[in-house]
Amino acid sequence: MPFLNSFAELPPAFYTRLMPTPVPSPYLVCASESAAALIDFDTRDFDNPLFIDTFAGNRVPEGSVPLAAVYSGHQFGVWAGQLGDGRAILLGDVPAPGTPHPGALELQLKGAGMTPYSRMGDGRAVLRSSIREFLCSEAMAALGIPTSRALCVVGSDMRVLRETPETSAIATRMAPTFVRFGSFEHWFYNDRKDELQTLADYTIDRCYPELRDAANPYEALLAEVTRRTARLMAQWQAVGFMHGVMNTDNMSILGLTIDYGPFGFMEAFDARHICNHTDQQGRYSYQMQPGIGQWNCYALGQALLPLIGDVDTTQAALEVYKPEYQQHFDRLLHQKLGLRSSLPGDDKLFDAMFGLMQNNHVDFTLFFRRLGSLALDNVSADEPLRDLFIDRPAFDAWATQYRARLRQENSVDAIRKTGMDATNPKYVLRNYLAQVAIQKAQEKDFSETGRLLKLLEKPFDEQPENEAYAALPPDWASHLEVSCSS
Repeated sequence: MPFLNSFAELPPAFYTRLMPTPVPSPYLVCASESAAALIDFDTRDFDNPLFIDTFAGNRVPEGSVPLAAVYSGHQFGVWAGQLGDGRAILLGDVPAPGTPHPGALELQLKGAGMTPYSRMGDGRAVLRSSIREFLCSEAMAALGIPTSRALCVVGSDMRVLRETPETSAIATRMAPTFVRFGSFEHWFYNDRKDELQTLADYTIDRCYPELRDAANPYEALLAEVTRRTARLMAQWQAVGFMHGVMNTDNMSILGLTIDYGPFGFMEAFDARHICNHTDQQGRYSYQMQPGIGQWNCYALGQALLPLIGDVDTTQAALEVYKPEYQQHFDRLLHQKLGLRSSLPGDDKLFDAMFGLMQNNHVDFTLFFRRLGSLALDNVSADEPLRDLFIDRPAFDAWATQYRARLRQENSVDAIRKTGMDATNPKYVLRNYLAQVAIQKAQEKDFSETGRLLKLLEKPFDEQPENEAYAALPPDWASHLEVSCSS
């Protein structure tokens, strides 16, 4: 696998070169064949000791220039100053012929040891959080949501201290770049315009070369990142995904989902749901995500202002956010409800639906999946869907409105169901499913992690043999909590 490192060609102020810290007796926990295919990697090498040593950080591949990047950011809305790769080390980038736009993917080790940006941390990741990031990265990709990818997780019996001692692990994640909003904020708040422009030019040349000939490339960059972020937020909302820590240092300049920590998929619907136990104020709750995405884009706009040149031009670039989000979310909702056209009054149907889901705390994934089986002329077929509701007369009233709307466009049950099943996943990475896999992995049984990976790679398929994975979560799952340490 030939390594380069284009980020290492930037001036030294952008990073610190350093080697990963080796771990004793590494072993493979899991690996993704579909992620490996993006970089044309032979999956037969997964069990090769050289593969394991490389992605444990025990061996540096030829051509690699390992480094940790510096950046800053707003955390929970407060300027936090310098942050940086505290437990991530960039190995470099490799050709990616399997991507939609063949280029290069950066490979980054998460949990490979201390860096100058670790602050009070040990630079390590634990097996628990590494498996969660691995599975969710690949699950999101299968859902069609822009995301970093996960190549593998390598474990070691070396213990690290969190709330309790835990097993360490190293996750290898991949993305065209790991530059983030906070990378630009770092130079803006340090009043270093030359470095700010260097980073912007690097980002445009590597990730957005089509913007180079724009009248104002930096305005064009901000507008395109804002559009992508708005679309990403719409996709998160439509599938019930909550990131948990939408700090500006966790926002990708490519509009990717990155830095998986205390994420969650909505189960019992509550628009105010907070998936991150650390988020006491609910800043990153489900209903707040679209607005926080916009807030973060404004933070990026502030950082790019010296390059764009004036406030009005910067503001104009940012104004694409709201209509982009609304248009994209509206389109996704129409798809989720099997509606081929957009008619006046659809927004009222959607609002009534979410209000009904809120009042009944209906399981998000099951509701939309079962909605595809609703039949225009057979109310008795509603029972599996109706059973999700406490207030069944209220559901019946909404279903009557929904059927009337379907008849307005002469909807055909079988055709509509096919389209809805291709839009509404049957399987998502529920927290309890991840927890079961983690508990087995902590006993060195990695079979459930592999089983979940295969399941989540085909989230829209029926998979009758895996029906139990689509059921309502067990009672004990309600006690699960994830926090920033996750």
